[in-house]
Amino acid sequence: MYMSTDEVRNAYLKFFESKGHQIVDSSSLVPHNDPTLLFTNAGMNQFKDCFLGLEKRAYTRATTAQRCVRAGGKHNDLENVGFTARHHTFFEMLGNFSFGDYFKDDAISYAWEFLTEILKLPKERLLVTVYQTDDEAFDIWNKKIGIPAERIVRIGDKEGGKAYESDNFWQMGDTGPCGPCTEIFYDHGDHIWGGPPGSAEEDGDRFIEIWNNVFMQFNRHADGTMEPLPQPSVDTGMGIERISAIMQGVHSNYEIDVFQTLIKAAAEVTGCDDLSNQSLRVIADHIRSCSFLIVDGVMPSNEGRGYVLRRIIRRAVRHGNKVGAQGAFFHKLVGVLAEVMGSAGQELKRQQAVVEKVLRIEEENFGRTLERGMAILNDALDNLDGKVLDGETVFKLYDTYGFPADLTNDVARERDFSIDEVGFEKAMEEQRQRAREAGQFGTDYNAAIKTEAQTEFCGYAGTEGESAVVAMFVEGQEVDALSAGDKAILILDQTPFYAESGGQCGDAGVINTESGLFKVEDTQKLGNAIAHHGELTEGVMAKGDKANALVNAARRAAITLNHSATHLLHAALRKVLGEHVTQKGSLVKAENLRFDFSHLEGVTAAELKEVERMVNAEVRRNHSIETNIMDIESAKQKGAMALFGEKYDEQVRVLSMGDFSTELCGGVHASSTGDIGLFKITSESGIAAGIRRIEAVTGEAALDYLDGQAAKAELKLDEAAVKAKALEKEIAQLKDKLAAAASAKLTDKVQEINGVKVLVAKLDGADNKALRGMVDDLKNQMGSGVIMLGNVSEGKVGLIAGVTKDLIGKVKAGDLVNLVAQQVGGKGGGRPDMAQAGGTDAAALPQALDSVVPWLTEQL
Repeated sequence: MYMSTDEVRNAYLKFFESKGHQIVDSSSLVPHNDPTLLFTNAGMNQFKDCFLGLEKRAYTRATTAQRCVRAGGKHNDLENVGFTARHHTFFEMLGNFSFGDYFKDDAISYAWEFLTEILKLPKERLLVTVYQTDDEAFDIWNKKIGIPAERIVRIGDKEGGKAYESDNFWQMGDTGPCGPCTEIFYDHGDHIWGGPPGSAEEDGDRFIEIWNNVFMQFNRHADGTMEPLPQPSVDTGMGIERISAIMQGVHSNYEIDVFQTLIKAAAEVTGCDDLSNQSLRVIADHIRSCSFLIVDGVMPSNEGRGYVLRRIIRRAVRHGNKVGAQGAFFHKLVGVLAEVMGSAGQELKRQQAVVEKVLRIEEENFGRTLERGMAILNDALDNLDGKVLDGETVFKLYDTYGFPADLTNDVARERDFSIDEVGFEKAMEEQRQRAREAGQFGTDYNAAIKTEAQTEFCGYAGTEGESAVVAMFVEGQEVDALSAGDKAILILDQTPFYAESGGQCGDAGVINTESGLFKVEDTQKLGNAIAHHGELTEGVMAKGDKANALVNAARRAAITLNHSATHLLHAALRKVLGEHVTQKGSLVKAENLRFDFSHLEGVTAAELKEVERMVNAEVRRNHSIETNIMDIESAKQKGAMALFGEKYDEQVRVLSMGDFSTELCGGVHASSTGDIGLFKITSESGIAAGIRRIEAVTGEAALDYLDGQAAKAELKLDEAAVKAKALEKEIAQLKDKLAAAASAKLTDKVQEINGVKVLVAKLDGADNKALRGMVDDLKNQMGSGVIMLGNVSEGKVGLIAGVTKDLIGKVKAGDLVNLVAQQVGGKGGGRPDMAQAGGTDAAALPQALDSVVPWLTEQL
């Protein structure tokens, strides 16, 4: 039964949803709050805290189709990609998970049902492995499912290794949750070489693992003790590419629909007519990882995740050059990828233009880098003492300039030299070792702070609350009492203190009991608890004490103003710069706000001014800031912005500021936009390729900033500046006079439609900035009426519509100006009584204005 990759994905999620699992969106490829991972490399990453017992969710069963990348750090498949049947930098992992709910029996039954009844795989082609001593799993497969004993392979510990070091025993690290696993293999047939798992020929390609069910049932201590977990859990994974190959009757992952479409597209853009060329497979794989890494906020750079992305792009470009590509080609595959990914490609479609631009710029830059690398290589060969180029130089060219060793070897061979392949491999292995060490879990799970305590946040309504002390920690160890001078973490059963999250910093303040005073310096999340970090400055405090929690209200108020302003800023940036703008990070403090966003060029002074003007306009409109709790799908239908790849609960908090901004947010906000008072941008800069940063202040801090700027300006003011200012004022006055004169002449063109005065006129060469004053003058002269003016100045179209307040129930200025704007290549908006827009097609303006009277006739 043939199934497309998208059909497999949807069938899997739908099946487990029917078994009571919550479908959870794929998390970002950039792991949140997990420094142990370079990239998300498994479906369980986003649920790690659930397995560790640090987080509880509204569901105990989940299913996902998780985007994964393995191209750096501990899991690095980069060198094999394109040259084997199943290695990829990017892949999707289908998974179903149980957090203390079902265990081995159901997990095995679900897997078998899905494979044999939904996908209808032949049972005789499936065999399974279990851990050597896992008799329970063996019996379920044999006695319940009915698999013959000879098709159930027991896999023991590796020869010469420690206990529990087996392909069928999974562990998160040297300590912590672990347990046996059972793997399901598919037999591709005896026409392919290879033997079953555990045999001497197991490395062959006949028997391919398609599903792994991990049973987390132990907590491993540093001394090797295996303590049974109180709530055994299930973590499974099935690579969508492998199962799709089976469903499509092919053997190699590169033969499935997704890759065949991308390979054909790669052949077309590179001019290669050999579809079997391995370079096309490399390009097809790499466009997936590069595109989705950029979607999740990774940008090419010389360090960390950005460096890995840069290496993958350069590897793809080099393979394109190998098959004859001329000019930039890689970015042209993004649109094809977005289409072929089906339901998993929606966010890529939305950010397609940004991804294409990042890839094109990086590819063009690499062209210049290639020239510099060639110069270094030729210089090294010119000065070589002997005929062999040393491995360190080969590695430097590879590591710094993106030269694969085969490229260096080609150039050297052309000049009758060779390269030190052994030295190069040694340098590569040293780099791999550094990456492996950087990717290991560095802490003992059992030494980390763990608490079953749960804290209810009650700080949306106020900054003070009664509570009780339920836990306290000193230097990571739980204690029952504190004395003055103790630096500690305090946990309450409920608290008004906001824990740092979503860019908003944690609250500060004090916690009082009858016998002690605890000064809270910061507030953080600790699983389902809220941790108050600080010091007991007076008296003593004990677990169980009744407490009064008091947040620093002035500091909180300043934070809320900045947080609400951040939402307005986000919306304004999208309106001014385009909908490709997405949040890439934020920091909301009492002193100021910082907002990072995706945008490939610097924001111009004019654009910043417009953003600032737009935000302050919404502040003056004094929208009530409303919050509603609803399910995630209803929130999306309402138009709430969600950060792609972020983790959200089933019920989410939707924050709305009029019709200007609607976002998902769990933070604390002002009650109305007017509370912000004033918004002022203090800086705009680039922090990474394609990532910009704006810093701003609000309220009293904004006034202080303006006062400071004014003081600086006064010091620098000289006679020339004074004269210039006077001249500007004179010019403005002259423009006002000209505009007034022009508006007086326009009254001759007023006509009546259904008893309403209407003025539609085209101007030539008027100052676009003066149009607003002109409309105000015309309103005063007409008393009641509708005005639509179109102006052409320096080839650009300026539009403005005005409606007197007695008529806005019938006609909205924004609707009117957009009617014309759409016909002249522009867009705009504004208030019901005044709206402006711009356009690029001056030739279309007369006809566009002619459409106004018929339209108004219908409205009036």
